[in-house]
Amino acid sequence: MRAPHMIGGARRPRENGPEPVPPSHQGCAIDSVRVHLPAQCAGPRAELRDRHEDGHRLHHLVWRLGPGVRVCSSAVLGGGIGPRAWILNAQVPGGYPRLDPDRHLAEIAAAEGLTGPGAGLMTAAEVAAYRTGRDGGVTATVTTGLGVRGWAAAPETTAPESLASQTAAPECAADETATVEAPTPETTVPEFVAAETPTPETTAPETAAPGTEPRTPHRPGTVNIVVVLPVALSDAALVNAVATATEAKVQALLDAGLDCSGTPTDAVCIAAPEPGPDGSEPFAGPRSPWGARIARAVHTAVLAGARPARGLS
Repeated sequence: MRAPHMIGGARRPRENGPEPVPPSHQGCAIDSVRVHLPAQCAGPRAELRDRHEDGHRLHHLVWRLGPGVRVCSSAVLGGGIGPRAWILNAQVPGGYPRLDPDRHLAEIAAAEGLTGPGAGLMTAAEVAAYRTGRDGGVTATVTTGLGVRGWAAAPETTAPESLASQTAAPECAADETATVEAPTPETTVPEFVAAETPTPETTAPETAAPGTEPRTPHRPGTVNIVVVLPVALSDAALVNAVATATEAKVQALLDAGLDCSGTPTDAVCIAAPEPGPDGSEPFAGPRSPWGARIARAVHTAVLAGARPARGLS
């Protein structure tokens, strides 16, 4: 059932749970409709939604966690450790212009009717192309954009990063079709990968007029990972699970033949039940029972998303 909403003025949900103020001031029409659900599995499932926002057709994934779930994440909205009622992984257009991604995510959440505290991620990659890995009750859902990939321990840049480049919003320009910059004596050409949603025609960049800089668009560059577990984890194990998922991501990228550790805006969310009378799992490293399952599920999903970039699918 299609339900029209308006997005624009919702305030970010507070930690104690009041629902966002209904959007009001921008008046950007949004139609949101469920596309489909992944195959049935235990625990909260990702729901793929289709929306129209500011003239763009975009997708987002929603996990309606309900009560009794804790999330540990590096998300731009609702990051940290604490109870969360939902997780949102939203696609935004290339050349993302806003400097308030947390507020934007809160607006989308309000339009979806999500209430209480939640965690929100962003990407310019095609969210509808998400991949899922499952292992022993663990489900990992990954959206993969590798247009601005590189190594974490990169040489220091001469200019500090801008505020926009430090958020979880994508680092890309308005056009998602890749072109390769001409090499200069000081730099080498980055090895770009195929776009997540290839266009039928890809043209070479036009020759710039003398004295002008050619505009070279970048493509989506964010790998977002959401892991859902059926067992409670201690605080330390939740943090360890983020590290395990990240290690598995890097392993998958290397197995796909990509010379990188990820992108500058990658994010991870780990969702698990709140500890009960029986306590919680104390470990989630890659050699612990649940950490090993996390690693295999994440590796499966990231590898499936990364392989098309090298024509290995």
